[in-house]
Order: sequence, then structure tokens, then C-alpha cells
Amino acid sequence: MPFAIALLVVVIELTPMHFIYTGPLLTATPALAAVTMGPKGTLSAAAFALAISVTTATYNQAWGTQQVYTNFLAVLVVSVASFTLSRAVQTRRQSELAQIRRIAMAAQDVLLRPVPTRLGPVRTASMYLAAEAGAQIGGDLYEAVQTRYGVRMIVGDVRGKGLPAVRSAAAVLGAFREAAHYEDDLAEVMNHCTAALRRASAVVEGVDQADEGDQAEDFVTALVAQVPDRHVVQVVNCGHPPPLVLRHGEVQELLPASPLPPLGLEGLSSGVFPRAESYPFAPGDRLLLHTDGVIEARNPDHEFFALPEAMKALHAFSPPEFLEQLHRGLVRHTQGRLADDAAMILVERLGKEAGETRRRS
Repeated sequence: MPFAIALLVVVIELTPMHFIYTGPLLTATPALAAVTMGPKGTLSAAAFALAISVTTATYNQAWGTQQVYTNFLAVLVVSVASFTLSRAVQTRRQSELAQIRRIAMAAQDVLLRPVPTRLGPVRTASMYLAAEAGAQIGGDLYEAVQTRYGVRMIVGDVRGKGLPAVRSAAAVLGAFREAAHYEDDLAEVMNHCTAALRRASAVVEGVDQADEGDQAEDFVTALVAQVPDRHVVQVVNCGHPPPLVLRHGEVQELLPASPLPPLGLEGLSSGVFPRAESYPFAPGDRLLLHTDGVIEARNPDHEFFALPEAMKALHAFSPPEFLEQLHRGLVRHTQGRLADDAAMILVERLGKEAGETRRRS
């Protein structure tokens, strides 16, 4: 708009319509630019207005008249005031944005804190990748804790976006962090997560009934895993992508024998109740828990990311390096444009022999 007005002034001044007094229009140009264009845009608009004033005064042979110098002074005063105002507004917005980012990072530390590098008999690493630029947290969730029953982990994906999805993720994570320490049955841990999600959904529906469009879809795909002292891993999978085990350079999916619906959709289970299923997990094996943002990442040709092949190529890396290389592979595959958030937890089973080999390497 400021530059359109300035061009209109040029048309008036360089045509027979130059008898129209355009001083107020030209003076308003930097003021309008200060509203939306920032300090640099305001300076550009002010310079453009001054250049037009010089050009039109020369073309109309108006130098030496009081009107020309009055226009120059008006444009100069308004430009200085507009630039000062624009700088002040930009500084305030940057301060507010920095505060919001600090709050988001604090929320991330509480909701999605990095897992420890060592938990009992396993070595662990975690990573969260946000699809939206500048985002810190979203609908994906993960956690790993050491309990008297072994190392317990959860990974999940809330179907929805925005703050309602974050609320659902916080409810599920809070229930897991509490129940993982006192429930001996892994399926009961998942039941606690289901109950917490149901309570959170009821509260949201009661408070935000008039704003149904912003509510998250009330279900969560989730997977709970446990690594006990025995050389097995126990898994309860509720509608989530199956975890992958990397063993001797080969990748195996841990598919559930009895598929279960996501949390919040228990009515579709037709009498099937959650129960833990056991799979071999020997020293040296690696277990990758992930969300669908990893396996559904596509390149410009709409080809999915080949996660098993990528895992095979990275078997020699340490867990943090392993996830970092997976991250780089995802970025290359999607050319830096993730369509969905992605969360990953890598768990490496350590035994006496495996630990010594790892230390030597």
C-alpha cells in the first residue's frame, strides 16, 4: 500500500493532473510502511518518498517555493517518527517471542525430557523432530524410566494438533510416569494411560464445548515396552507402528499377535484386552521405538523413508550417533520438509560381553 500510494503520486505529478496537491499522500507513505513493513521497509518507503519529492520538484521546476520545502520537512519528520516507532514495535515483538520460546523450551523439558544415556541393562537415546518450523512440542510423546520391574518405555502419537494434542500427550505421559513404578503388569500401565486420556478428554469437552473445532481427536496410538533382567522385551501395542529390532545387521518388526485399537477407541476392540507380548532381546540387540512421522516421511517423488534399510547401514554407530544419522537421513529424504512430527527412542541391550566389546571399540 505505501508504495502504491507513492506511485500514484508519481502519476499525478508527471501528468497534467499535477495541479492536485499530493503532499499529504506522500507524507503518509512512511507512516503506513511502519505499520506492517518493519524498520527496513519504513526506511525504504521514506527513501522512495524523498526520491519522488526530488524528481517531481525538478520536473515541475518548483525548486525555491515554500511548498517544496514544506513537503520535504513533513516527509522527513514523519519518516523519523515512523522509523522510531517501527523499531520500538519490533523490539517489543522480539522480546515477546523470546519469552514465548523460553516458555516452550521449559514446557518441553517437562513434557519431553531427553532420556538418560544409561538405564540399568540398556543404553538409550532419544530424539524429537518437529515438523513445524520453530515448534518445540507437539502431539508425539516418549519416555523411558528405570523401575524395579525393569526399564519401561512409552512412545505415542496423539491424533490432532495444537494445544489440545499437547494436553492429551501430557495426560498420557503423566499416567505412565506414575503407573510404571508400581504396576507389575505392563498391560495395567497401559490401562492407566487410557484412563488418564479419558479423564483429560472429559475435562476438555466440559470446558470447550463451544470450541469443538480446536479439540484434538480423542485417541492416541501408543506402545509400552519393558526390558527386564531376562533377555526379552515385553510390548503392549495399542494401534502404534511396531518397534524394530536390529540384530546382527538384520531388522525385524515386532508385530503384535492380537492387534489392539488406539487409546480412546477401546469400544472397537470387540473383547480383546491388552496384554504384554514377549520377544527375544539379547545383548547387542537394538530396539527402535518410533512414531509414524518417521516411516511416513516422503521425498518429492512420494516415496516413503526406508527405515529398516537405514537402520542396517547404521549398526556400527553408538545410540546417540545412530539417531543423529537417522535424523540426517530423514532430512535428506524429505529435503528438509517433514510433513509430521517424529519421535524416536533407541535402546541397546548390554550384556557383559557386549559391554566389554563396546568399551574396546
